[in-house]
Amino acid sequence: MLRQATYTTTRLGVYQYLEDGYKSRYGILPGFQYKLLFGMSAGGIGAIIGTPAEITLIRMTADGRLPPAERRNYKHAFDAIARIVREEGVLTLWRGWQPTVVRAMVLNAAQLAVYSQAKQNLLSFNLMKEGTPAHFVASLISGFVSTLVSIPIDITKTRLQNMKHNEYKGTMDVLIKVVRNEGFFALWKGFTPYFLRLGPHTIITFLLMERLNAFSRK
Repeated sequence: MLRQATYTTTRLGVYQYLEDGYKSRYGILPGFQYKLLFGMSAGGIGAIIGTPAEITLIRMTADGRLPPAERRNYKHAFDAIARIVREEGVLTLWRGWQPTVVRAMVLNAAQLAVYSQAKQNLLSFNLMKEGTPAHFVASLISGFVSTLVSIPIDITKTRLQNMKHNEYKGTMDVLIKVVRNEGFFALWKGFTPYFLRLGPHTIITFLLMERLNAFSRK
């Protein structure tokens, strides 16, 4: 909840602001290349703001899989943030921020730009009419593409943020070791459960966003 409240609200708000600003200035919808740029910008800004909650999420999720002596036993998200600052320093809240930002830029360029372009194409080619069905199909396409491009970066980010003994030197070191030790397609390990999580999340996010945007315009 904390991660969504910081990261997702920021990225969606920034993207909508940039897209609306373009339409207001030029009187037309932005091209796909601009949508990609807007998505990357929104994702990067959102990731920087949301990284502390991301660190908390990764650690609390992994805690149960650690040996009892190594568990951090955070009481809740805010306890985790307070203890990280107290025990490891405030900058630890942004450990692994580089792959987090890269992942967010790639994911949002795919998710936001693909959704916007897919919906535009569905409407402009008269394949569907404006409404929930068109929003559903566009968001489903967006969710699939987002899953495909973001899993390798997500694997990198998670392993960096969850490491305890500095076993990785950086982003490229994670990628090299995964490919060398587990094979190239290990970068897409867990595609199906990842899509089953991200797909519905993407659909619900955009359906709600469209309803809220329509309500705010009225």
